[in-house]
Amino acid sequence: MSDIFTPGQAGPAQGELPRLQELIDAGVPAELHPWLGESGVGPLVVKLGIRFLEMSPSRIVATMPVEGNQQVAGILHGGAHVVLAETLGSFAASLHAGPGRYAVGIEVGATHHRSVSKGLVTGTATAVHLGGTVTTHEVVMTDEEGRRLSTARITNLIREVR
Repeated sequence: MSDIFTPGQAGPAQGELPRLQELIDAGVPAELHPWLGESGVGPLVVKLGIRFLEMSPSRIVATMPVEGNQQVAGILHGGAHVVLAETLGSFAASLHAGPGRYAVGIEVGATHHRSVSKGLVTGTATAVHLGGTVTTHEVVMTDEEGRRLSTARITNLIREVR
C-alpha cells in the first residue's frame, strides 16, 4: 500500500472530500473520511467490489463478491484472495501507524483451502503483532457458510513521513 494512505494528511483546501462517494460506497466509517478523502480506497479496491464492515488497527472485516473476480474455471481467483488480504492488512497497519507515519507491505503469503464459485467472500484481518516499526496480520477468508477458503499473512513496515 502506498504512502498516500497516511493518516492525518489534510484534505483539499475547500474542505471537500473528492472521493467521498467512493468512501461511502466502500463502507469506510465517517471518522476515517478525512484521512482517505484525497486518495479514496484505491482503484483496485473499487474494481474488486471490496466493502468494509469493520475497521480498526487490530481487526478489519470486509466482503468481496465472487462474481467478476473469478478465474477461467469459474472460481474466485487466488490473486483476488491475496488482494483482499493485502488490502485488509495494509489498511489495519496504516490505522495503527497513525498521523505522520505510513505502512508499506513487505511480505504477503496465502494458502488456499477450498474454492468458491458464487456469493460473497468475507475477509477478517486480525493483528498478530502491532509494533512500533512492524505489524503482522493474519487474514482469514470465508464463504457465506463460514467455511475457511484461504488463510493469509501480511507484514507491513511502519515508516515516518518525510
